[in-house]
Amino acid sequence: MVAEGIEAILESDDSLQVVGTLSSGRELIEKLNDFDPDIVLLDLNMPDIGGLSATEMVLERRPKMKIVILSMHDSPEYISTALSHGARGYILKDVPTEEISTAIAAVMKGETYLCTGASASLEPNTTDGREPLTQREQTILLQLASGQSNKDVARTLDISVRTVETHRKNIKRKLGISSTAGLTRYAMEHGVLQGTGVKF
Repeated sequence: MVAEGIEAILESDDSLQVVGTLSSGRELIEKLNDFDPDIVLLDLNMPDIGGLSATEMVLERRPKMKIVILSMHDSPEYISTALSHGARGYILKDVPTEEISTAIAAVMKGETYLCTGASASLEPNTTDGREPLTQREQTILLQLASGQSNKDVARTLDISVRTVETHRKNIKRKLGISSTAGLTRYAMEHGVLQGTGVKF
């Protein structure tokens, strides 16, 4: 129903032509050549293949394809990860309907588009001089500190290895730590591992 509503909104814009509305990331990958779109509007939460993995797979096949993420998630981790995966736009589902068309037009002109809510979420927190870890980053820090590899974390959280690597880089940057041993030490010193049953 959501997809049909968005399709109706886009079809009301004379500058746009909707060539397909699909229900899963896998279906997108399988039918990409059939539809051959200029731009793809993706939800992060899709069956079979999520939006981030689908973005990676689309751009592997079509490096010049433009992708805009439409999501309910406004946390910095989702937005920055989507952009690092190659998305050219990120808009929240609560934006006015006409903003979807605005975002598509901007991305088609080669711009990167973030709606106001997404842009505000990416503003750094400078109150203590250190950007805080997001909840997902804390989860990944716990997994890494307990000795799991990037592949292990990806399997546990059902995300791609590349996404884990991106989070890992962000965690190290935010904490000013360059090694896995340093991440483990930080996790122990700051109580991240308390109550987890992890032993060293």
